[in-house]
Amino acid sequence: MAPSPARSVAPRFSPDDRSDLQAFFGHQRTSSAELGDPEALLRNLARGVLEVLAGVREIEQLARWMTEDVFRTVATRANLATRARSARGVPAVRTQHTIVSLRQMSPADGIVEAVVIVRGPARTRAVAIRLEGIDGRWRATSLALL
Repeated sequence: MAPSPARSVAPRFSPDDRSDLQAFFGHQRTSSAELGDPEALLRNLARGVLEVLAGVREIEQLARWMTEDVFRTVATRANLATRARSARGVPAVRTQHTIVSLRQMSPADGIVEAVVIVRGPARTRAVAIRLEGIDGRWRATSLALL
């Protein structure tokens, strides 16, 4: 029996259709009016990130409030902190962090940029966070720990 000739299959979507699919199935922006006050999230996220870096909280507990890029950045920094503690033989210790101040502004609808000043037992740190309304909730799209 002779093999049948290969059939060419036409693509299901044109390039224009693919952008429409991305717009429909991709992340959907959410306006500030549809979201709650971000202050509690900013406070808890800043505290949570410091606890992750201290080794007393799993980063997966914060994953739903971060984009993938922020998650990877915090995870990398937490791994480095864990290795440094291990090399020095210092155990992870839960410390009390106090929120000294929180300043936030909204440069556009559905976007909040904030700085949270946190005082710990050894030093005071600033956590800069950018939240964006994505898929009906606030998500950190940028986070810097100073």
